[in-house]
Amino acid sequence: MDVPSPLIPPRRPVTSAPFLPTSREEMARLGWEACDVILVTGDAYVDHPSFGMALIGRLLEAHGYRVGILSQPDWHSAEPFRALGRPRLFFGITAGNMDSMINRYTADRKPRSDDAYTPDAAPNRRPDRAVVVYAQRAREAFPDAHIVIGSIEASLRRIAHYDYWSDKVRRSVLPDAKADLLVFGNAERAVVDLTQRLDRGEAIETIRDLRGTAFMVKRGWRPGEDWAELDSTTVDTPGGVDAHPDPYSMEPAAAAPRSAGGAVAIRIVPAAQRVAARRAAREHTVVRLPAFEAVKDDPVLYAHASRTFHLESNPGNARALVQGHGDRDVWLNRPPVPLTTAEMDFIYGLPYARGPHPGYGGARIPAWDMIKFSVNIMRGCFGGCTFCSITEHEGRIIQSRSQGSILREIEEIRDKTAGFAGHITDLGGPTANMYHMACKDPKIEAACRRLSCVYPGICENLGTDHGPLTELYRQARRLPGVKRITIGSGLRYDLAVRDPEYVKELVTHHVSGLLKIAPEHTEDGPLSLMMKPGIGSYERFKAMFERFSREAGKKQHLVPYFIAAHPGTRDEDMLNLALWLKRSSFRPDQVQTFLPTPMALATAMWHSGRNPLRRVSRGGEGVAVVRGGRQRMLHKAFLRYHDPANWGLLRRALREMGRADLIGNGPNQLIPRWRPGVAGDEAPEERGTDRRAGPARAWDGGSGRKPVRRRNAR
Repeated sequence: MDVPSPLIPPRRPVTSAPFLPTSREEMARLGWEACDVILVTGDAYVDHPSFGMALIGRLLEAHGYRVGILSQPDWHSAEPFRALGRPRLFFGITAGNMDSMINRYTADRKPRSDDAYTPDAAPNRRPDRAVVVYAQRAREAFPDAHIVIGSIEASLRRIAHYDYWSDKVRRSVLPDAKADLLVFGNAERAVVDLTQRLDRGEAIETIRDLRGTAFMVKRGWRPGEDWAELDSTTVDTPGGVDAHPDPYSMEPAAAAPRSAGGAVAIRIVPAAQRVAARRAAREHTVVRLPAFEAVKDDPVLYAHASRTFHLESNPGNARALVQGHGDRDVWLNRPPVPLTTAEMDFIYGLPYARGPHPGYGGARIPAWDMIKFSVNIMRGCFGGCTFCSITEHEGRIIQSRSQGSILREIEEIRDKTAGFAGHITDLGGPTANMYHMACKDPKIEAACRRLSCVYPGICENLGTDHGPLTELYRQARRLPGVKRITIGSGLRYDLAVRDPEYVKELVTHHVSGLLKIAPEHTEDGPLSLMMKPGIGSYERFKAMFERFSREAGKKQHLVPYFIAAHPGTRDEDMLNLALWLKRSSFRPDQVQTFLPTPMALATAMWHSGRNPLRRVSRGGEGVAVVRGGRQRMLHKAFLRYHDPANWGLLRRALREMGRADLIGNGPNQLIPRWRPGVAGDEAPEERGTDRRAGPARAWDGGSGRKPVRRRNAR
């Protein structure tokens, strides 16, 4: 018999608000005098499960609470934070669906000109470090109100972290926000439990046992007398370590008595008893990370703390973490337990209005336009790519919805979403093809401490059956009114090649002509630090893709994505990638330069110059880091080798690298010796770019033919 989930209420309210109120007038129309919870967000309010404030708001509403929304409040004073009054239970503060710094700035630290989560894409509608600013303003508006922070921004800044935009290690967001509690990861259970306990009259400073929460405590605080503390440097130190005891072995008892014959007396400890004892010990152990004051000035200690943090991320075996900040500690409880399929179905089946708040009128919200005809079918990612923060936020364990739940949402899109013409633009999530994948043995999953299930190879214990996903595609296509379903989420091709039937289904029915895919690089050095598969996996998938496209009579193409300037990438690696791109006749239009995001392992590499995928020591393995602006530009230029604006920079770099043989107009050379339209004329290298260069089409792409000489060339 299934145990009832506390996330799913036994009875739901008879009615729900058309939209959660955003003003006193809307509250009055609902007959409310006050809100129980007020959610503050840096995004426009779109009542859809892809927007965090709507999902949490509707979930609390289903449990009988009155929830208001403060969307993109003006942070320059506290007055906008008084718009809905004082919440009876707490303010829930979020930056929105993105970290506010990533939302507002490019990888070159330049302000973005638009914001996809704002009406009409208007910029500057949220502050830098929005969680901190919003929390401080809410506290100013109502000094006695409880402040709970969450969202991906708070989740990825819950301990001391390197901040790319200020180029320094910043302390946890908790003391800066002066929040009572931080919720991280999949926060639904923690938020519902917290709300109910506050509603029953518990003091927020006594709620210290919720998984997926963090809070400030006095130095040395413990939840109970039976708790033990381990220093992280004793948990993961350079050099040899004792082998882990086998829980199924027979061991001599300590100070074991000897029999008359001199033999050691052996006692058999039942395996289940030993495993239970070890589990109990882990559940009452906290690992102390190096303090903020230590890691902010010591890159090696920072890399060590990052490695320890990631090793303690599996909810099945993770221990609590604690990190000193001055005379206080930031305490992190164990990560949240993944949601069940029934819980996922309940959350995504709540009565969302499935559209922007009517107060925006006809304003266009680009993020809504992008997802309004798509369906999120799962959460989490076991890929563990070091440059990505999905694992740190959603976890490695896949949480999938049922087929029935997904089909019902497609029907809701068909029946309720304005402008639907029969095209579902995505059935996906963090990845396209991890739906219902899991470890074959729950006991192995609970004990595992690997950072990735698919690197350096796909784990033998990982179930990679694409059957449920293939059947979902087929059932979705059969729905009346659905004319087409395409897949927009990134495909994990090393998994896909294991199931040719899935690849054939995908290629035959669900590609819009272009399928995005992310090999990220071709060279083993950078790929190993990204924890990505070798380029051979991509080539195998490409061959399958092309074969099934031909069989379907379709002309379709892969759109590979690559990263420039990732830690561990040498100039020679980027050159080899550029040569591979040219041999493959591929010219990327958009390229991604590595952006160090809070908490990611690649960010620890960037900041420390060490590799936290292995044990960190001062004399250990170093990682080359691309920091200088010119070198980052060069790496990006290699990806766009075909752009005349980059040829001057590339010519100079190739000569410095001793590869001037790649400058010329032959089929095996990378860039031309002359500028288009000026036959035989070399661009001045000191300019760095060919400013007078003509359009890219003027170059023959390496066929060996000279460009046409123009009559007006000077």
